[in-house]
Amino acid sequence: QVQLVESGGGLVQPGGSLRLSCIASGLSLEYYGLGWFRQAPGKEREGVSSLNSNDGSTFYADSVKGRFTISRDGAKNTMYLQMNNLKPEDTAVYYCATTKNRRAKIGAPRAEDFGVWGQGTQVTVSS
Repeated sequence: QVQLVESGGGLVQPGGSLRLSCIASGLSLEYYGLGWFRQAPGKEREGVSSLNSNDGSTFYADSVKGRFTISRDGAKNTMYLQMNNLKPEDTAVYYCATTKNRRAKIGAPRAEDFGVWGQGTQVTVSS
């Protein structure tokens, strides 16, 4: 069974940090493009970051550039999103996802290019 399971969300004060984890089973993350998305209440799902399996290149939305880092641990078959200097506007449900096609080249992540999704984890940034 192909599955992505996320963890690491929670409540954090502005300026704090969180690391989201996404453990994959039934597929090897090294063969797929990886993405993190988020959806805040009343807003559309937003592509936050992506990682290409082909060349390791990454993409970050302007709103998170310099604060978030996407990575992958092949041995653990796990992807991460390190989030630093968190802001209230980062509050959302965060989703990890893998591309529909192996070795797909991705830049700004688009939901329609991703086929396997995690269940989502809530991140709340508030004092």
